[in-house]
Formats: sequence, C-alpha cells, structure tokens
Amino acid sequence: MKIVVTGGAGFVGSNLAIFLKENISNSELVCLDNLKRRGSELNLPVLKSRDIEFIHGDIRNPEDLSAIDHADFIIDASAEASVLAGIQSPVYPLINTNFNGTIHLLELAKKRNSRVIFLSTSRVYPIEALNDIRWTEETTRFSIQENQSLPGVSVNGINEDFSLKGSRSFYGSSKLASELFIEEYMAYGGVKAIVNRCGVIAGPGQMGKVDQGVLTLWVARHFWKKELSYIGFSGSGKQVRDILHIDDLKELILRQIVNFEKCSGQLFNIGGGKENTISLAELTRICQTVTSNKTVIRKIKENREADIRTYITDNSRITERLDWNPAKSVQATVEDIFSWLAANESSLKPILGQ
Repeated sequence: MKIVVTGGAGFVGSNLAIFLKENISNSELVCLDNLKRRGSELNLPVLKSRDIEFIHGDIRNPEDLSAIDHADFIIDASAEASVLAGIQSPVYPLINTNFNGTIHLLELAKKRNSRVIFLSTSRVYPIEALNDIRWTEETTRFSIQENQSLPGVSVNGINEDFSLKGSRSFYGSSKLASELFIEEYMAYGGVKAIVNRCGVIAGPGQMGKVDQGVLTLWVARHFWKKELSYIGFSGSGKQVRDILHIDDLKELILRQIVNFEKCSGQLFNIGGGKENTISLAELTRICQTVTSNKTVIRKIKENREADIRTYITDNSRITERLDWNPAKSVQATVEDIFSWLAANESSLKPILGQ
C-alpha cells in the first residue's frame, strides 16, 4: 500500500506518516511538504530514519505532484490553518493553498485512482451561529446550556447537522469550498473520499502560535516564562475548546484506512469531545502545575475578528461508525508537550521560546 501525505513534514502530517508506516505492513509512505512552516525541517531526519520518502514540493504547483506516479491513499494534511488568514493578511495566498491546492490533489486522485482522506476544520461552521449557542458563564468557563433552539448542538457539542449559513472566516470558507468540490469529484470524477472536520489538535511536535496551536503555545510560554494574553470575551480566559491529542487522531486515521468503505462518502466531526474540554483559565492552572512556572497574562477585553466563545466536538457519528473515542486527556496532552519541550529545549527555544 502506498500512502501519500501532504503537509507531511508538519506536525499532523509527519505524525500520521510515521504511525501508518509502523502499523500497516508492507506500506510505502511518501511525505510532500514545502517546508514553509518554521520547525518542519526538524522532522526530516526522523522521516528519513523511518524509511519514509520526502518530496520537497508544494500542492499549489501541479508540477510538483507529477512525481507521484501511484498512490492508494492521499491524506491531505497541508493547509494555511490560521483563522486570521485573509483577515489580517492578503486572502489570495490562503485560497491558493487551501482551495487550489485541494483541487490539484483531487485531480491527482482522479488520475491515479487514489482514495482521499481530507482533513478539514471545525471552522466551516459560521461564527454568528456558534456565538448564538445558549451558554452559561461559570467560575472558570463558558458552558453550553441543555436547552438549545439551534439544530445540531447539545451539551455534547456540535454535530454535523449544525447550520452552515453565515460567514465563517476566509479560512473556514476555503476549507468548506474544498469540501464542496470533493463532493463534486466524488459525484463526477469517481474519487472516493472521507472528510474529517477537525477541532483543536495538539501534542508533542507542534510549533504553536497565537493563531494556531494554542495548547502548545500555552505550555511553551509557561515553560520559558514568556507573556501570554487572554484575548476577548472581557479578558476572562473562559473560552472553551475540546482538545484532540495527535495520538488519538493517528488511531482514527488508521481505522479509516482499514475500514475505508464504511466511511467513504461521509463527513465527520472529529475532536477531543465533551470529556476533553478546557478553558484558557483552566489551561493556565494545569500549565502552572506541570511546568512549576507562572507567567504574566495580560487581559484584552476586546474580541478579535472571527473569534468564538466555545466549540466542543460531538463525536457521535464517528464513534458509531468506527467505535472510536479519544483516549488521552487534556492533562496528559499538556504533560506530553512539556516532556517534549524539556527533552528538546535547545533546538525548540529559538522557535517556541521567543
């Protein structure tokens, strides 16, 4: 079996490639990446040591994909993944990567008769609708109320029936547009595909930034005693997300490959779920305990554009289909990131310790 992973030197892509290589007998793994994300180059020696082929290429350039003469599976883990992209920067680079790049991969899948697993985002759901969810303010977090007027939401989180009407950020729109074209390629191009709408993914190896990779950013800033900010919602730090450990995502993707026909043509919300939720204020306390450090946290009352109060993934559909549930807690994820930082402090400090 030959599996091509785009974004294959990044956090998600490299982890998937290594795990699949180890767990699928006689598999051939190929990772394609443009190495734009700082820190992705650190994964190249690891890929090489696992006998995983690396192609320095870019999904924005169809010519770079021509070297792939065969692929049983294409896993698209490449993206410009910042929700602020296109809002605080030009929009075309975002579209070129997240949408045009997807079209190039779909053309490759059509030509090579490859099956596709597309990593989309929970950000396809509209911002106004998400912020209209009925909520209660508690001591350390915002919580979803039991009684809701909107379809697709419950105390278990957001499911696949949640409304898609409304604006969602340029980033979310670029991924939703890709989803729509995947559906067309399935209908008219003979491509078989699975779409996973992923929430917050975290774990060792992630180069966290303010606008992406918040859990790693939070642990790293405590590790090196660097300043942080609670941004928006009165600076309370009560915003809530569910956290999916990269190990749990790896297990899910393996199950989808092995059971592809059970999931083909479907889309799934994928995340840590109700049991693995945390607010920034609660995350601060865990980081203080795990790192034994405290840091200055500024409070910025004004909301950023495209920000949301709470997002929790309802995993019911994928759990029913593949009997999959996340196994790692937020606490365990923080501890794993801390151990990684401590073991690689000298190489990571120039990237995460600034």
